[in-house]
Amino acid sequence: MKHSKYIQAVQTKWAIIRSDDRLIVIAMAGLVGACSGLAAVALNRTLHYLSDMFQQVHHHWWAFAIPAVGASFSAIFLNHVLHERAGHGVPEVVYAVSRHGGLLRFRSSFSRLVSSCLTIGSGGSAGPEAPVVISGAALGSNIARMFALRERQRIVLVGCGAAGAIASIFNAPITGLVFTVEVILGQWQAFNVIPIAIAAVAGTEVSRLLQGNQIAFAHQQHFVVNIVDIAASFGVVFVATVVSVLLGRLLNGMHHVAERTPLPGWVRPAVGGAAVGIIGLQLPLVQGEGYHAILEMIQGSFHPGILLAAVAIGAKMVATALTLGWGGSGGIFAPSLMIGGLVGLFYHRALTWLIPSAALSNEGCFALLGMAGLVGGILQAPLTAIFLVVEITGGYAVILPLIIVSALTSTFCYYIEPGSFYLRELIEKGQYMPPGTDARILSDLTVGELVETGHAHVPGDTLLSEFIEILQYSNQHVFPVVARDTSRYLGLVLIHRIRPYLFDRQMRGMLFVEQIMEHDVPTVKSDDELSHVLEVMEDQGLDALPVVEHDQFIGMVSKATLLDRYRKELIVQAGM
Repeated sequence: MKHSKYIQAVQTKWAIIRSDDRLIVIAMAGLVGACSGLAAVALNRTLHYLSDMFQQVHHHWWAFAIPAVGASFSAIFLNHVLHERAGHGVPEVVYAVSRHGGLLRFRSSFSRLVSSCLTIGSGGSAGPEAPVVISGAALGSNIARMFALRERQRIVLVGCGAAGAIASIFNAPITGLVFTVEVILGQWQAFNVIPIAIAAVAGTEVSRLLQGNQIAFAHQQHFVVNIVDIAASFGVVFVATVVSVLLGRLLNGMHHVAERTPLPGWVRPAVGGAAVGIIGLQLPLVQGEGYHAILEMIQGSFHPGILLAAVAIGAKMVATALTLGWGGSGGIFAPSLMIGGLVGLFYHRALTWLIPSAALSNEGCFALLGMAGLVGGILQAPLTAIFLVVEITGGYAVILPLIIVSALTSTFCYYIEPGSFYLRELIEKGQYMPPGTDARILSDLTVGELVETGHAHVPGDTLLSEFIEILQYSNQHVFPVVARDTSRYLGLVLIHRIRPYLFDRQMRGMLFVEQIMEHDVPTVKSDDELSHVLEVMEDQGLDALPVVEHDQFIGMVSKATLLDRYRKELIVQAGM
């Protein structure tokens, strides 16, 4: 008896939670964040293990082949075992959120984890962040599907998965929150922020429990920023903008070159990996995540001179483009951090050489500025760049120049290359719909939801006199015409175009409806996008269009109904 009462109480509480959109999402956010955190920890530990193995053999002449083998196996696993396309995955998450209500396949929750381990662990120049983002997002999507949540709730849980993953991999909860809202969802709304914050906290706590609470790039430097450093940071903006644009174009260019190369899908990554391996024989620091080199730059113990630092910038950019552009699996975060650190260090050394009397802070401070500039420029996400650098380095002392560099670099990169590295491919294909735009709101609706099935229609062999009698008792301005026996759609009668016939008594008994109907009025289908329907209405000067499936008349969709539903959807999305 007590047991049944307990079950009933639990069911009652669950029903209360289930009935409230916000409560159910908040209840699920912690679970999604924790699962994403576990995925991030698993990837992190595996990469550490593989990196240690790689370090033991990277000095051998044949080590250049290891990245080729790793990238090739990565492509085989993705393309032939799981039948997924190669890449870093973040555009897929954005596309799923933008166009498919956050639907992601369950296999995506582990596919990029395995493939990125093979690519990065073997010496490829990429980061683990994008793979854990798609893994966490896929976990959130499938947990939402498991509990039969609605589309808007599923989208938020996709964001929760991404936030938990980023927060866990960097031990940076604020970065996880900001990255998700700024890059994945693209809009700040109270309905989104609260559960995403909870997921970021859950992911961070899982990471701290299993790996310890340590700053990713802990250092002993004490940064003191003065007015000279703030003035000098504007120079970092210029250099970081140039390098960000070059890196983005190099990545896209390498991808297009690889696509045009007549090689099998598993051979292309091997070509890119082999090239990275050859570069790595001379400059080992370009391989892998580059975290060790980043820490050296922050600590001021990066010994190569100014010329070698400049060479390392170019080499790391090429290695990253070869890895990702030719089909390797991984993210752009870690390479951007390393290239940015090198940019800041190079800028500091060049400025000190040109103006020896300049009272600048140490070069570790400028490495942080370069990191923020590159991440902000590539992602065009200034807040993500600021909080990421602050959280992973503890560099709160440099927050003022960090804000300047990140904000201005992001702005300049946007005007030079509209669309971040993650969004450029989607924009080129016309697949990106920013939140809050007309196209995005209309994409959430279908013709099938708005079709008016009670619309009166007339057979094509109806005499005009009979049609006039029907017209007397109707307020319709358009009448679909169908075949009497088969109900096949024939055309449309537009009242304003047949007025001369209506007042000609001689014609009433001579003409049939099919003789005065319009044959060239476009029809739409139930699964057509409403943005397309609205364009057709505007082009034709019509207020309604017939919905036809397999030559059968289904109903009408009107501009008035469409705009009314658009207004309601706008209110709903604004209140999320």
